[in-house]
Amino acid sequence: MMINRDSEWVRMFNRRAAVLAGGQAVLVSALVGRLYYLQIVESDRYMMLAEDNRINMQLLKPPRGRILDRFGQPLAINQQNFSALIVPEQVRTLSDTLDALGQIISLSELDHERVKKEASRKRGFLPITVRENLTWDEMSRIQVNAPDLPGVTIDLGLTRYYPQHENAAHLLGYVAAVDEADLTGDPLLQLPGFRAGKEGIEKVYDMALRGKAGASQVEVNAYGRIIRELQRDEGEPGADVVLTIDERIQHYAAERLGPESASVVVLDVHTGDLLALVSNPSFDANAFSRGLTSEEWKTLSTDDHKPLVNKAVAGQYSPGSTFKLVVTLAALEHQVISPEQTVSCNGRYMLGNYVKRCHKVHGSVNMTRAISMSCDVYFYEIARRLGVDKIAAMARRLGLGELSGIGLPGEQRGLVPTEAWKKAARNERWSTGDTLNVGIGQGDVLTTPLQLAIMAARVANGGLAVKPRLVRPATGVDQPPDAQAETAMPSLGISEKHLAILRQGMSDVINAPGFTTAAVARLRFKDPERRTWTMSGKTGTAAVRRISVTEREAGPREPGELPWHLRDNALFVAFAPSHQPRYAIAVVVDHAMGGGGKIAAPIARDIMERVLELDPSRKPRVDDEQIATATAEPPA
Repeated sequence: MMINRDSEWVRMFNRRAAVLAGGQAVLVSALVGRLYYLQIVESDRYMMLAEDNRINMQLLKPPRGRILDRFGQPLAINQQNFSALIVPEQVRTLSDTLDALGQIISLSELDHERVKKEASRKRGFLPITVRENLTWDEMSRIQVNAPDLPGVTIDLGLTRYYPQHENAAHLLGYVAAVDEADLTGDPLLQLPGFRAGKEGIEKVYDMALRGKAGASQVEVNAYGRIIRELQRDEGEPGADVVLTIDERIQHYAAERLGPESASVVVLDVHTGDLLALVSNPSFDANAFSRGLTSEEWKTLSTDDHKPLVNKAVAGQYSPGSTFKLVVTLAALEHQVISPEQTVSCNGRYMLGNYVKRCHKVHGSVNMTRAISMSCDVYFYEIARRLGVDKIAAMARRLGLGELSGIGLPGEQRGLVPTEAWKKAARNERWSTGDTLNVGIGQGDVLTTPLQLAIMAARVANGGLAVKPRLVRPATGVDQPPDAQAETAMPSLGISEKHLAILRQGMSDVINAPGFTTAAVARLRFKDPERRTWTMSGKTGTAAVRRISVTEREAGPREPGELPWHLRDNALFVAFAPSHQPRYAIAVVVDHAMGGGGKIAAPIARDIMERVLELDPSRKPRVDDEQIATATAEPPA
């Protein structure tokens, strides 16, 4: 019995050993199978994943394209930017190092707090920007004190720089940090410190100026620390944008405006090239590039002269008597009055029991005399005969009430009212009194300075539908779809005979003997070739408030007696030379110390003289220094 029990125990042990051995065999087989699967079947996949952990791809910011004037003068470029960086893991105490650095360069409490906050969120070996846009002296001081500043390094990058500072800020716009509204999926926009175009040309042509990102392939360890760079592709720099602007005229026009809240537009009447687009007061675009302080933003945003608004395209003004050019052409086309027919002006125009006044008693005036003397009574009468819809149709043909097509952000359409417009907008019937107001460019009519320059250009060039352009055809970027070459300009269908009558009246505004509204605008060339050249134009003075009957009876008040915001706007449009028009100009001075003939006309004269001297559409650029050198007597 003992032997049987031993045999049974041996058999049981053997069975258990066999089961255990079988289980071990299954486990070993599974392990071998898994190893085979990972190392043989999936080897390529896991090799790729391991390589991805070892190698990182980093985007590189390409240099932003330049913005140049028509002669290649820089308006927006890239400038070396020195930045102070700190690597937290390389400093003993972050606060002590920041305090030491603050003894060398200026650091605010906000800088200290920002760096500490970033250090708490980032890995210790990643550099943190302490301050950007260091001067050469600041950078040098840091480098000299480098042994006492462990963990502090200098980084060299590029920042946007505007050499003209305020002179072309509204036109060029600026670049600033990317916000959520700018995100389009482009990975460039997510790079730290990347700047995107925010206004002006910088915004319109941002994609072309931005360029294409480069890439750096770097080897990193398990913690993400860069070991070495394996490959580098610098990408593609942004395209240069060449404008039609002449930097010399832009600069001179801005200087000539001085402290006035005003705008100037100068364009070629045949090509539409904008030679100057000035809005005053302005701002330094470099301040936006580096980042405005709260005090700077408050100063700009609360200024009643509105330095942040591009008045040349976004300012909407009653055109005043400059609108009489429109009314004249409409009257001639619809034959409501002949050029020789006169209207008697005794200083008043009666509409029922309502009295509309003229600024002077002009007596009997025909068309050209009414233009040169800016007789309101004459234009009340022909506006009444025309009706507002015929006037509005001519205004639109001359470019008023329409977007120009240059594509600048914020451009306004203005307003050319009609009977249907008033019914739709206010649910009111149009009245004859409304028509009289429109006849002298008041009431609901609104235009921009750019539109007034377009109007003057279309009158000057023989009635061709010239459209302004801001980017030269030779540039490497696409132009706005409405930009046109000279050969593509259609005719407006206005009689050349009618245009000649209007141009004569505009010439008389400045050059006729005796009383004119803008004799001060006569050109003053001394050289024989241009001594006989003249300019043709039209003044405008637009009220910005309703004047009560009591005020009218009390007589006109001097502008200086009124608060700034209640003074009339002064306007002037012109073209030159009168005998062979090439350039048109519009000047609008906000709340001026006088009318268009007194304030805006002299500004236009000075700028036009400069334009004719330089003649940028037909002559290569020659600077005053070059002229002085070329005409200087040789040394003895």
